[in-house]
Amino acid sequence: MKTKSFRKDKINLITLGCSKNLVDSEVLMGQLQANNFKVTHEDDKAEANVVIVNTCGFIDNAKQESIDTILNYCKLKEAGVIEKLYVTGCLSERYKPDLENEIPDVDQYFGTNDLKHLLNTLGADYKKELVGERLLTTPSHYAYVKISEGCDRPCSFCAIPLMRGVHKSKPIEELVSEIEGLVKNGVKEVLLIAQDSTYYGLDIYKKRSLPELLRKVSDIPGLEWIRLHYAYPSGFPMEILDVITERDNICNYIDMPLQHISDNMLKSMRRGINKEKTLELVNHIHNNYPDITLRTTLICGYPGETEQDHEELKDFVRESRFHRLGCFTYSHEENTHAFNLEDDVSDFDKARRAEEIMEIQQEISLENNESLIGTVQRVLIDKLDGNYYVGRTKADSPEVDNEVLIEASDNYLSPGSFVNVKITETTDFDLYGVTVNP
Repeated sequence: MKTKSFRKDKINLITLGCSKNLVDSEVLMGQLQANNFKVTHEDDKAEANVVIVNTCGFIDNAKQESIDTILNYCKLKEAGVIEKLYVTGCLSERYKPDLENEIPDVDQYFGTNDLKHLLNTLGADYKKELVGERLLTTPSHYAYVKISEGCDRPCSFCAIPLMRGVHKSKPIEELVSEIEGLVKNGVKEVLLIAQDSTYYGLDIYKKRSLPELLRKVSDIPGLEWIRLHYAYPSGFPMEILDVITERDNICNYIDMPLQHISDNMLKSMRRGINKEKTLELVNHIHNNYPDITLRTTLICGYPGETEQDHEELKDFVRESRFHRLGCFTYSHEENTHAFNLEDDVSDFDKARRAEEIMEIQQEISLENNESLIGTVQRVLIDKLDGNYYVGRTKADSPEVDNEVLIEASDNYLSPGSFVNVKITETTDFDLYGVTVNP
């Protein structure tokens, strides 16, 4: 039976999905804390009486996770463990009428642009002076910084424009101010994220302004690492390659989702680039900027993908030897252009093809890692996990890339510190090493 509480609301925020969602949660938490709410992030022991679920609605698995999470908290509400349940984020933006009808136990649903409305519902005021400020959920030494919102690209498989709207860049001065604040609070690495970072500035400066942004951010005193994510290949601003290599605190790292290499697939995906141009770009980076770590993501099982298309993709992965690579199976999303196509690749074949791609990448990653044995790498320590300190090199982003493991019994290392590590052994996606003097 539901119980009534006379305490001030204590709020537990649950974040699902990508790093862009995480930033939204951090902004919300900062606003709530400024309104004197007690707020926690994904803390099951917090004894919160209010839960907010920030959902993801990108692909089938993410949508199902969001729905399962909502239903789980509905049960807790029914049992009287919590009093209020609110849902926000991409799933709520995209399917609000359906959710209201099918899961009515949620007190209220909010979309991706409803921050002020959500705060008002909770009895909080939106504080404009907090723009750029937030309550970090990541370790205190690194933070994601969203340089723009939404997307103008017409990719056939992607529902992001439906949930996030058109591309909207944040002004350079606003981003610099935000990052300066983060650095003052101990952040040493910022990860610049957007749905399409290379489109940055076109809407407000009428030109691609990512190179200028990188330079301005690089000038911030005390900022050790800057990392660039989600660079779209079509219309790629080549100038950023020189900016990356000329600035010591910009990591030699680019995350560039390519999705496929077959001309048939690229055309149907509406990627605005063909195989020839893709190869030209990838080879240019490899040949002229060999120190840049290139990460990509690929899609397997897109409608109409034949075994020949898949073999072409496998050959591309073998020949291009990406330093980092992720692979996803295609998800048939309502109201996208590709939803008009027949989802004709079986789930079995989607999974098989993705596994075959990752098996190729596994061998490449092992060879790359083995080449590092005996070298000394500058490593940023992220955490202590069991018997190992876990850190990363400049070539590795949190959560998705390789990690460096250092025996905890022989060291006392502080998360957020930089140490020199001699690599002694490796696995497919991990490095092991010992600390050495500078």
